[in-house]
Amino acid sequence: MNITITDSAQEYLSGLLDKQGVEGMAVRMFIQQPGTPYAETCLAYCRPDEVNETDEILNLPKLKVFIEKNSVAFLDEAFVDYATEKMGGQLTIKAPNAKMPKVTPDSPIEDQINYILYSEVNPGLAAHGGEVKLVEVIDEGQVAVLQFGGGCQGCSAVDLTLKEGVEKTLIEKVPGLTAVKDATDHTVTDNAFM
Repeated sequence: MNITITDSAQEYLSGLLDKQGVEGMAVRMFIQQPGTPYAETCLAYCRPDEVNETDEILNLPKLKVFIEKNSVAFLDEAFVDYATEKMGGQLTIKAPNAKMPKVTPDSPIEDQINYILYSEVNPGLAAHGGEVKLVEVIDEGQVAVLQFGGGCQGCSAVDLTLKEGVEKTLIEKVPGLTAVKDATDHTVTDNAFM
């Protein structure tokens, strides 16, 4: 794991843990909604009875950090620091891969698809108030099932967007992917971009 928690952050966090008065209290680090534009990096108290056997453990000189297994890839290169200021201090958490983990050809196909959707496809759809997200991958990893939202839901040009834009981009950039299916109910046209 490539996670840095500075000495000042360790000192600050261990002080908070001491104040809890619970033997074996640690820190839990995780990403809420990892791999999405809404991802948030979180630190929380972790009592001994809240440890999961799938957690990754980061043993630091001043504290123990439990990291949720599903968050590990998204926390690569995370940096936690505590800066003292005149009026107290500021704990800063930076996780550059929280919204999109680094992907390689060895990454799970879902991560590869999400990376392309959030870094290349959705920025273009956002101009029309739209977005697309991965629902699932079927047919042994060859078909991505997507769902459109916002201005794309019910849009008259969605078939063209799907075939000429999204599908073409995904098939070109994700090895093994051969097709894309749309799971969106396009009869709902309330926010459609026309």
